[in-house]
Order: sequence, then C-alpha cells, then structure tokens
Amino acid sequence: MTPAVWGALLGATTAAGLLLVGFRVAATRRPQLDTRVLPYLRDLPRSGPGPRAVQTAPPRSVVAAVYGPLLRSAADAVERVLGGGSTSVRRRLERAGLDRTVHDFRVEQVLWGLAAFALTAAYGVLDALGDPSGVASSAVLCVVAFALGVLARDSHLSGQVRSRERRILAEFPTVAELLALSVAAGESPVAALDRVVRRSGGELSTDLARVLAAVRTGEPVSAAFDRLAAATGQPLVARFAQGIAVAVERGTPLADVLHAQAADVREAGRRELIEVAARREVFMMVPVVFLVLPVTVLFAFWPGVVGLSLTTP
Repeated sequence: MTPAVWGALLGATTAAGLLLVGFRVAATRRPQLDTRVLPYLRDLPRSGPGPRAVQTAPPRSVVAAVYGPLLRSAADAVERVLGGGSTSVRRRLERAGLDRTVHDFRVEQVLWGLAAFALTAAYGVLDALGDPSGVASSAVLCVVAFALGVLARDSHLSGQVRSRERRILAEFPTVAELLALSVAAGESPVAALDRVVRRSGGELSTDLARVLAAVRTGEPVSAAFDRLAAATGQPLVARFAQGIAVAVERGTPLADVLHAQAADVREAGRRELIEVAARREVFMMVPVVFLVLPVTVLFAFWPGVVGLSLTTP
C-alpha cells in the first residue's frame, strides 16, 4: 500500500474516533427525562424520609463507578463533621442558583480537599528526597491542606453567592421597569412576567422564570412571589417580591409599586457608589503620595543639587 492510502486510512480512523467521542459527549450532556419532567410534577409523593431517598443517577464513566462510592463515603464523613451547617449550605446553594444537593456539595468539598492534599503531598515527597527527617511534618501539612481545601470550597460558595447577588442588583432596576411598562400597557402580571422573562437574560430573569413556571403549574401568583422573597438573600429583591404579592392580593396599582421599587434600587446603588468612593479615597492617594510627589520633589531639587556640586570647589 502506498503512503497516500495509509494516510487516508489513518485520517478516516481519526475522524471516526473523533465523531464517536463527540456523539458520546453530546449524549452525556443531554438532560435526563426525570430532570426535565419531575420539576413540573410537584404533587407526586416521595418515598422515604427525605431527599436522601431519591435514587441517584447511574455513573457515566469508569472513574465515577470506581471512585464514586469512596467519594460519597468521604462526603458523609465531612457531613458528620460539618453537619451543623447543612441548612446554611442549602440556603447558599439556592441563593447561588446552583442545582446541587448538600451531599453533592460535600463531594465537591472532598475533591477540593483531595486536590490540596495531592499538591502538598507532591511537595512533601520532593522535600523528603533531600531531607528524610521532615516526613512527619509533611504528613501534618497534608492533613491541614485537606482541611483548608474543604473550607476553601465553602468560602468559594459564599463568593459565588455574593457575585450572583451583585448581578441581580445590577439588573433589577431594568427588570422592574420592564414589568411596570408591561403592566401599565394593560397586561396581567403573569403575561408581563412572561414577556420580561422572554425578553431578558440574567440571574434575576432566571429566578423570575422559576416563579413563572410555578404559576403555570397552578401555584398562586402571590404564593410564588412570597417563596421568591423567602429564598432570596437581598432585602431589595425580597421587598420587590413582597410588593408584587401584596399588590396582586389586594388589587393595588402594580405599575406604581414597580416604579417605586426601581427608584429605590437606583437610589440604593447611588448611595453605595458614594460610600465605596469615600472608602477608596485613601487608596486613591497612594499613587499621588508615593509616586507623583517624590518624582515632583526630585525634579524640583535635582537641578539645584547638580548646580551646587558644580560650583563648590
């Protein structure tokens, strides 16, 4: 066979392998049927005492099948040690918009801890090659690194919550104004909510889409917004949801309420910007005092120093 034929065969084999990999990745990323259907079947009875009775999906890879039970056991151990914060973790997962359970989060904490443990263990092995007497201290450092990795994932979750809530506050005035314009044009609250959700994209739009899905499954509008107010960690968003719920229940003008909410958020953002600028005023003086001022003094006095050195005998 000629080299051209061999090249064609190798190219065809590589292309077939890449196609198989692409099809497999697409198949694994496709959402399962229960994931798409169960959120809309809210009245189904659950078997077992709680969320732990829900059956987990089968592992999608050999690594997950081999190490999955070990990771779940380690996550259970972390849950027993840090079990007092399960309620806080569950609430922060909801506020961060992450579709995970507390057990899944504990597994992620174990993975972060194992990554920190592996890095520290690699450094300890390299250090032990030169000085074998530091094995005990390296083992202690590995344990400390594992604990720090577990805590780092918890801190990262808090950072995700703060980042998402900042994005919600940034887009809140626009969403509130769009809702007010739709209601003032004569649409019902549900129709206005549907229009805003379809026309916008963002974290607050995602929360409003969940509210709209709950309303379409039969939940009252006021109850859905009350649940949004209870789940959010932002007082402004909670007041916005409570205001809509009260307006729907009592029949008060909803457009005026939404305009007032948007104005309050813009005023709060303006005040926060002024406060941040006041706190950063000292940091703004650092380049002036330590960079601009010394250069100015140098340019002012350096010619005189040179002149004195030239005129003195």
